[in-house]
Amino acid sequence: MRNNANSGCTTETWNPITGCTKVSPGCKHCYAERIALRLQAIGQPKYANGFRVTLHQDALQRPHKWKRPRRVFVNSMSDLFHDDVPDEFILRVFNVMHAARQHAYMALTKRAERLSRIDAILPWASHISMGVTVENAEYAWRIGHLRQTGARVKFLSLEPLLGPLPDLDLAGIDRVFVGPESGPNARPMDPRWVTDIRDQCDEQGVSFTHKQRRGRRRKRAGRALEGIRHRDLPPVPPRPAGSLPEQLLIRM
Repeated sequence: MRNNANSGCTTETWNPITGCTKVSPGCKHCYAERIALRLQAIGQPKYANGFRVTLHQDALQRPHKWKRPRRVFVNSMSDLFHDDVPDEFILRVFNVMHAARQHAYMALTKRAERLSRIDAILPWASHISMGVTVENAEYAWRIGHLRQTGARVKFLSLEPLLGPLPDLDLAGIDRVFVGPESGPNARPMDPRWVTDIRDQCDEQGVSFTHKQRRGRRRKRAGRALEGIRHRDLPPVPPRPAGSLPEQLLIRM
């Protein structure tokens, strides 16, 4: 499934968990909830629980089946650090990412406190990027929690951007992705908020990517900001020599 907030940055999605609950204004028009309920209505077995948090043990090994390197968005249909997901299952997901290192992974959360709380048990590696969502200034505190983690690559998803973000502290942050809300009832994004964030990234030496504009015609609107395309994607790592690891870090 590629209907996700980072579909422009990744080539594949992997959903060992589905379902979530709303925690902040960015969740109001959740695309994942709309998709999950639609799939439940047509009888898709994976979404029998609708948008309730559900663990999918049978999906854990999917990255090992992809032989060609891919950029993978982890849990486009959930939040890996949701309170209803046990620490042990989060670790299993990370161990698969660590072992299937022919791919580059992007994991994103709004639950930055949980991320920093269990950070010490997670096997970070350079092909695993970790990000937090910050939709307005009220939630900029999430950046501090991300900065405290051992993630080798840290990014911010300022999407949907619902307000200005002045005075961002981007120390320790590698990439910033900015985009508006899309889909039905999408809330507007002021271009001035975006240009200010771009300028802050330039001043602090942080990679900046501007994603699609709001609404259903986002492809026509494109990624141009003041006539310039801003797009800097994480690389797909080269496939390591030899066969894939035969064992994970913990017994699966």
